Amino acid sequence: MTQEPTPTNQNQKKIVNSIPLKTAQKWAKRWRKLEGEYNKHHRLNAFLIPKIDLQEVLKEGVDAVRAYIGVDDEGVEKLMIVGTKFDSETGIYVDLIANDVSAANHEGGSIYDFTSPCPPNGDPNSPLNN
Repeated sequence: MTQEPTPTNQNQKKIVNSIPLKTAQKWAKRWRKLEGEYNKHHRLNAFLIPKIDLQEVLKEGVDAVRAYIGVDDEGVEKLMIVGTKFDSETGIYVDLIANDVSAANHEGGSIYDFTSPCPPNGDPNSPLNN
């Protein structure tokens, strides 16, 4: 797993751990479909979030971040992180999501995910797990 942005050309850096909008939509839809009852995913306690994901979403000049829950193609729960901007007219924090891959690095925000579900990636001694 790469933790540092890698240059794609002289003036642009590759966004690490971002996923396409269509993938995020599929994962979120799968979560909602599987999550008919709150405890359906009862083994999930938390998510481990790489520092680089947080750094990159904050670089987008966001007012806040929102996390969506999804399930990937292997059945693993995922937390997808997007930046938001506050719209004072509506009072809503609007997701900064580019509508296509080419725009993700330039006009909108990216959808970040390289999270790992806990367990197995949790702290078994955390007071929040007992």
